Amino acid sequence: MNIGNLKISGFAALAPMAGVADRAMREICREFGAAYTVGELTSAKGISLGDKKSASLLCCGEEERPYGSQIFGSDPETMALAAKSALSFKPDFIEINMGCPAPKVAGNGGGSALMRDIPLAGEIVKAVVKECSVPVTVKMRTGWDSDSINAPELAKVCEAEGASLITVHGRTRKQMYSPGVDYKTIAAVKKAVKIPVVGNGDVADGRSAKYMYEATGCDFVAVGRAAQGNPFVFAEINAALSGKEYALPSLEQRLNVMLRQIELMHKYKDPHNAILESRKHTAWYMRGLEGAAAIRRMCGEIKTMEDIYNICEIALERNKDL
Repeated sequence: MNIGNLKISGFAALAPMAGVADRAMREICREFGAAYTVGELTSAKGISLGDKKSASLLCCGEEERPYGSQIFGSDPETMALAAKSALSFKPDFIEINMGCPAPKVAGNGGGSALMRDIPLAGEIVKAVVKECSVPVTVKMRTGWDSDSINAPELAKVCEAEGASLITVHGRTRKQMYSPGVDYKTIAAVKKAVKIPVVGNGDVADGRSAKYMYEATGCDFVAVGRAAQGNPFVFAEINAALSGKEYALPSLEQRLNVMLRQIELMHKYKDPHNAILESRKHTAWYMRGLEGAAAIRRMCGEIKTMEDIYNICEIALERNKDL
């Protein structure tokens, strides 16, 4: 698959997740086979105002490439300026978010709210493409609600204005993250445009990735929540779609990867914030273990790296057979 002139190899990408898919997680997921990664949702307004936090979200390293910076907003001029600023961090592509359902994003006209104003969405794509020397992609949902499933229509407009790829999360804004995925609408988007289409939603393993490909005819899949505490999902998907055997990592291997991810978080972030954010990542790595509920409670109280090492020892002691 190509994103414009950018060649992508593999079968599954790491979907953007605000407050989760940070630089450390992106690097680890690439190591285990994610074909490309997309950065955390970044406010175009924040970028244009020189906000330091917004700028920090755009930083990327060589280990997470191919990499795309994701921006959101509702004003074409501001989005174009933000995209131009984002280019200084040398992303491989720029992604426009038209799918975020969060009230603080959609409530201000950005994210999935753009699906209610297709002409404006088209103007935003046109303005961003004009300023970009790299491909521009768009992330959307199936529609605002069940009465306005308009992803195929929006996708055609985005393609006409210069978008190089469309990612569709198979739910409406109203549905948020449940119930199941609407594969038919993703398939309809694929039929509506000539540019690549990425299917997103409920891709959690090799079997579900295969189903997304078969049910929609999509060119690629993106993995979101299933990668939380499980970067190995990309190796599993790649093996399944290549007809190869896949062996789950041992618990010791799993915990070693978790520790490397947390160490990377400390490398790229303020130590205090890294520790606070490590709580959720550590808890995700503990899913499915014997005594996981009690261990996850301990994760919520992490204050130092020593606490994390102790949790690892407890997990190994209680799960000697894994």
